[in-house]
Amino acid sequence: MPVDLPPRPHRGWTYSEVPVGKQWSTSRRTITETDLMIYATQFGFAEGLFVDATASERAGYAGRLVPGSLVMSLAEGLIITGGAIAGTGIAYLGAEVQVKGPTFVDDTLQVLAEVTAARLTSSGDRGIVTTENQVFNQHGDVVMIYTPTRMIRTEHLED
Repeated sequence: MPVDLPPRPHRGWTYSEVPVGKQWSTSRRTITETDLMIYATQFGFAEGLFVDATASERAGYAGRLVPGSLVMSLAEGLIITGGAIAGTGIAYLGAEVQVKGPTFVDDTLQVLAEVTAARLTSSGDRGIVTTENQVFNQHGDVVMIYTPTRMIRTEHLED
């Protein structure tokens, strides 16, 4: 389970500020009924396991499941609102995603991020950084691990 690490920056980190091994944790966020229903109806996830408590229970689950794509979206929101890439993120280049366990309505998520790879682009004016982001629920269970790769600035823009 993530620990509360030092506060996130007021502005995003540049390439030189995120060496391999750097870790940080996000704030926490509880997934609400409204979150799930808006996501399920707006994006076509009208599967019984997501929108029907009885169907989910009959399938052997303790509550309504939350789609992995919503879990990842919420986790990314925690990373972004934490400020780690505020003003320094240039591009999201992709990610590998592994769902490790179920996530339910009313679960509270927190992300522990660790830089696993970092290199400069060939021009040297941008960095390519990969993190391993572990998504925990309120019980300390890892429910997802995803490894996004981003392009970030090497210097802060003028304020």
